[in-house]
Amino acid sequence: MDHDVIIIGGSFAGLSAAMQLARARRDVLVLDTGAPRNRYAASSHGFPGQDGRAPAEIVAALRAELGMYPTVQFRDLEAAAVSRHDGGFRISLVGGADVTSRRLILAYGVRDTLPDLPGIAERWGSSVLHCPYCHGYELNRQPVGVLARNEMAMHQALLLPDWGPTTLFSQGLFTPTPEQRQALDARGVLLEEVPIAAVVGPAPALEAVRLSDGREIPMAGLFIAPQTKPASELAACLGCETKDGPTGPYIAVDAMQTTSVPGVFAAGDLANPMANATLAAAAGVMAGTAAHRSLIFDPEFAEAR
Repeated sequence: MDHDVIIIGGSFAGLSAAMQLARARRDVLVLDTGAPRNRYAASSHGFPGQDGRAPAEIVAALRAELGMYPTVQFRDLEAAAVSRHDGGFRISLVGGADVTSRRLILAYGVRDTLPDLPGIAERWGSSVLHCPYCHGYELNRQPVGVLARNEMAMHQALLLPDWGPTTLFSQGLFTPTPEQRQALDARGVLLEEVPIAAVVGPAPALEAVRLSDGREIPMAGLFIAPQTKPASELAACLGCETKDGPTGPYIAVDAMQTTSVPGVFAAGDLANPMANATLAAAAGVMAGTAAHRSLIFDPEFAEAR
């Protein structure tokens, strides 16, 4: 085998996994395409010790730390295919080369599908957001909105008043029940049933939303729940079981980040319905530790199964 462990995905989860394996002096290869999910955000918040830093700066610092360990390698290449090979795994890279490993950690994340509304994509990660814990504080208690895609918008709408005066735009996609309306009223959330037609202001900033009846409502931030899908089909090719999350499917893992496929571990947004930098890093720590333990305590997993 070329490596003890190959990690596909080099953001918070993948690099955290690599650190555990590096400190165990295991041969690790990290494959990364340089397109993390959070690349649209100017800064990362809520990540202990890193609050306010740009995600790219955090990743660069982590890579520099890992560069001090001689058993870690990086290749900025995409994994095109994966298969079982000689008790481990063979990964085919874009460009034609193959690499092999005894264990595999999937940390390549998910892709977001945004609503088809003019101006949303240009503001994604800046003023069109999904997580108030990550970005709500910086809106400085200015008016915020929730763009409904389904009933999940109720959850965001009830959270957001702690960050600013909140309006829920139902978009005609769901009608709150009387009980839900009472809950919104109790939190001071306004319900607007006339749909948003466009967003207003010089991108990536947001100044207001324009409704289909021509009214404009001042707005500093618009929260949505994007639909997600894995950023690669590698887990599906391996046969990893998935679960249905509130925004899309994610890889099913146990408490050790072990997938349903022996020798394969997964971490980060790919394997958690809740997107959060700290949780991704913690899951990476567990996945790296579990992969190392698997090499010791279950060395012949392929033959045994």
